[in-house]
Amino acid sequence: MGVEFSPEQQDFARAIADFAKREAGTREKRDQLTNHDEHQHNPALYKKMAELGWLGLTVSEEYGGSDASMVDMCILLEESSRGMLPISAIGPTLITGGPYQRFGTEAQKDNVLRGIVRGASQSISMSEPEAGSDVGNLSTKAEKTSDGWLINGQKTWCSNAHISENILMVARTDRGGGKHEGLTMFHVPADTEGLKISPIELMGGQKDTNDLYFTDVLLPAEAVIGEVGNGWRQLMTGLNFERLIIAAQNLGAAERAFDDALQFISQREQFGRPIGSFQALRHRVADLATEIECTKLLVYSVAREADAHPDKMLAREASMAKLKATETARQVALAGMQMMGGYGYAREFDMEKHVRGALVSTILGGTSEIQRDIIGKTYGL
Repeated sequence: MGVEFSPEQQDFARAIADFAKREAGTREKRDQLTNHDEHQHNPALYKKMAELGWLGLTVSEEYGGSDASMVDMCILLEESSRGMLPISAIGPTLITGGPYQRFGTEAQKDNVLRGIVRGASQSISMSEPEAGSDVGNLSTKAEKTSDGWLINGQKTWCSNAHISENILMVARTDRGGGKHEGLTMFHVPADTEGLKISPIELMGGQKDTNDLYFTDVLLPAEAVIGEVGNGWRQLMTGLNFERLIIAAQNLGAAERAFDDALQFISQREQFGRPIGSFQALRHRVADLATEIECTKLLVYSVAREADAHPDKMLAREASMAKLKATETARQVALAGMQMMGGYGYAREFDMEKHVRGALVSTILGGTSEIQRDIIGKTYGL
C-alpha cells in the first residue's frame, strides 16, 4: 500500500527532507528565519532553493524551468511543508505563475516566469471586502484610457504582496453582462505608483497577508494578461493547479503534526508509562494515520490524473483533494493538541503553530463549504 514514486522522485523527496532538516530542523533555526514566527517567508532560504533548481519545476524550459510533472510539484510542496521550511510564498507564487504561463505575453512570461525560477515571489489578488467566496462579485474597477487602464478599488487577503515583485490582479472592466463577465487579469509590478500595500495582522501576530489599495493606478495597455473580459474563464482553467498546491502543502502539514504528536506521546509518561500506550491514544493515532494515508493516495492520484490529462478540468477531483487534505490537517493538528494537553498550547512546542496553519487552510483558496458545493454540483445537484 502507498504511493509509488520513481527512484528519481524518491531521491528528490529525500533531498528536500535533508535540506529542511539542515536549514530549519530545530525550533531555534526556525525562530531565526522567521523573526520568532512573525514572518513565514525567508527570502534567503527561498533563494537557496532556487539555486538548487527546485522553484522552476512547473515553469517551461524555455524560461529556465524544468517543466516537471504535477507529481514532482506535489513532492516538493509536501516535503517542504513537512519539514516546516518558512517559505510561505511558494504556494501563491506557483499559483500566480500558472496564468502567466497559459495566457501571458512573451514579455510577461520572461519577466514573471524567470523571476519564479530565480526565487522571486509573486502574488495573486482576487478577494475584496465584498467578494470572498463570491469572487465574481468583485468591484475593483479598471477603466480604459488613452494611455492604458486606470485602476481604483480595494483588494484584501493578498498573501505575500509585501515581498512580491509582481501581483496578478483581477479587476472589472465591464458591467454589461453577468457578474462573471467583464473581468480581466492585470500584471501589476508591486512598486507601481498609487498602489498601497498594508499588512493584516493575523492570529499569532503574523503579517504575511495584505490589503491592497489602488488609487488612480495607471497601467499600460500591455498590462492585460490574456483577453480583456475573459478573466473568469482564465481563472477557472487553473483551479486544478491551485487546489493541488494547497492539498499537497496540507498533506505535508498533517504528516508533520502527526510526527510531532507521536514523538510527544511516545516520550511523555503519566501513571508510570508513556501516554501513547493507553488505548484511547493508540486508537486515535490509528485513525489519524489512516486518514493521512487516504489523503496521500488521493492527492497523488489527482496529480497523476492532471499529468495524464493536462487540459482536462478536474473540478470534482481537485476539490476533493483540497477538501480532504485541509480537513485532515485540521483534524490531526487539533487531535495532536488534545493529546499533548497543555504542552500542545504552549509556544515551546510547534503544535500550536500547526493548529493555526490548519485552521486557516480550510478557508483560503476556497473554503471547505465551497469545495463541498462544487463536488455536489458535479453530481448534478
